[in-house]
Amino acid sequence: MKVLITELMWEDGIEELKRKGYEVDYDKELSRKRVELLKLLPGYDAVIVRNETKVDTEFLEAAKKARVIGRLGVGLDNINLQEAREKNIPVISARNANATSVAEYVMAAMLNASRRLEEADADVRQGNWNRKFFTGYELNNRTLGLIGMGEIAHRVAKRAKAFGMNVIGYDPFVGPFDHVVQESGIHPVRKLEDLFKEADFISIHVPLIKATKHLINRNNFPLMKPEVYIINSSRGGIIHEDDLVVAVEKKLIAGAYLDVLEKEPVEKHSPLARVESIQLSPHIAGLTVESQSRTAMLISEEVDKILNGEQSICKVN
Repeated sequence: MKVLITELMWEDGIEELKRKGYEVDYDKELSRKRVELLKLLPGYDAVIVRNETKVDTEFLEAAKKARVIGRLGVGLDNINLQEAREKNIPVISARNANATSVAEYVMAAMLNASRRLEEADADVRQGNWNRKFFTGYELNNRTLGLIGMGEIAHRVAKRAKAFGMNVIGYDPFVGPFDHVVQESGIHPVRKLEDLFKEADFISIHVPLIKATKHLINRNNFPLMKPEVYIINSSRGGIIHEDDLVVAVEKKLIAGAYLDVLEKEPVEKHSPLARVESIQLSPHIAGLTVESQSRTAMLISEEVDKILNGEQSICKVN
């Protein structure tokens, strides 16, 4: 059987598929070569993608032999799950394989905001010694607000608690006795507005769906503390980016750490790029050596299960 991989996949996962006897074709740039991709799809029993490959009607109609779609990650907004279900093509995701990496990214963002070590280094190398200017602040006793309380938020909360932070969370689908509340020490708030008012840092952990599109916008920023930082490692489009730029420039909030954008890669003349207090990274929150390996191995194993008629705990549709 043949497997097509359209985006970056760690080598150990590819080798695992080959070891199991699959013929593997791998082109990490194939997601950007749509015409070529559509021509290739009919010949494969399984297709493995990341977030750039649009698994839409056209894709699914071309993938005539496909018995499974593997997603190297957990976000599913690039995949038409309903149509895949109608065509009886299971979709599997790398369930929790990168959760620790994303949680550590959030901690890194908060530490970066509170202790500006890179800027201090650059300033010292210019012959300066501005100790007062680079006086930071502690995370201890600061309040972290989590929008969404799933597995990643659970891991963020555990780490934030270790730093002595107060952690609050908003998620209408999480009950008072669910593990993320009982075991992580998160104090749930009933209204999102309450989280906006209380948090020193806001970290987003929700999928991009109709209800979360531009969830954070010009109406929310006046509710927030002027020293708050917003961290988005979830999906672009949850924050209204033009409104964010205005809010930071008007000093309604201190800044933001955006690992995901509404349009990726960032546009050359994007207003986001002109604001120093908005830190940008290229969708890497979940990308560490460890998570890449876990993700690749998990998807290779779960694809193999589906192709051999077995059940997968990572099936999402």
